[in-house]
Amino acid sequence: MYEMVHEMRTRMITTPSFSGEKIIGAILFENTMDREIEGLPTGQFLWEKKGIVPFIKCDKGLADEADGVQVMKPMPQLDELLKKSKSKDMFGTKMRSVIKKANKGGITKVVDQQFEVGQQILDAGLCPILEPEVDITSPEKEAIEEILKEELIKGLDALKPCCNVMIKLSLPTKVNLYKEIIDHPRCVRLVALSGGYP
Repeated sequence: MYEMVHEMRTRMITTPSFSGEKIIGAILFENTMDREIEGLPTGQFLWEKKGIVPFIKCDKGLADEADGVQVMKPMPQLDELLKKSKSKDMFGTKMRSVIKKANKGGITKVVDQQFEVGQQILDAGLCPILEPEVDITSPEKEAIEEILKEELIKGLDALKPCCNVMIKLSLPTKVNLYKEIIDHPRCVRLVALSGGYP
C-alpha cells in the first residue's frame, strides 16, 4: 500500500505546477521522508528541484482530553527521528496539540510542552513548527486565543537569541490578535491553520 501512496505523492510532487512559486513548505510523514523521488531522497528533491522547504511530522498523536486540552503523546524515539531527519535534509518539524476550552492551566500545559519539545528539536539543528491548534467549534474560542497569545509570548521571550521557531495557529476571531507574535524576533514565520472552516 505504501508503495502506491508514494507513487501518488511522486506524481503530485513532480507535476510542474507543484513548485516553490506557489508552495513554501511541505510536511512529510516519516515513511515519505525515507523514500526517494527520481533517485533523490524526498526532502532533498523538494528543496533542490522544487524550491520547497521540507518538514517532518514528528508527533505521535494526541493524548486523551484533560483540562480542556489534548497534549501530545510521548515521543520516546524523537532524538533518533531528529537525527535521521537532519541527515535527510529536513529543515524542520511539525507537531500538533489541540485546545478546546479556555482553561488557563490546560493551555499552559500545551504551550509548555510545545516549547519543551521545540527546544529539543532546535538542539538537533532543526526548526520546529509549534502547532497549538484551537478548536474552531469551541464556544470559548476567543477566550482561548487571548490566553494562548499570552502564553506563546512568554515562551518566545524565554528562547535564546539563537533559537527561532515557526508557529502554526488557527485563524483568530479578533483581527490582528497575533501581530505581536508575528513581529517577535524569535518567530521566523506565523502560518495559518485554516482546517475546519467551510
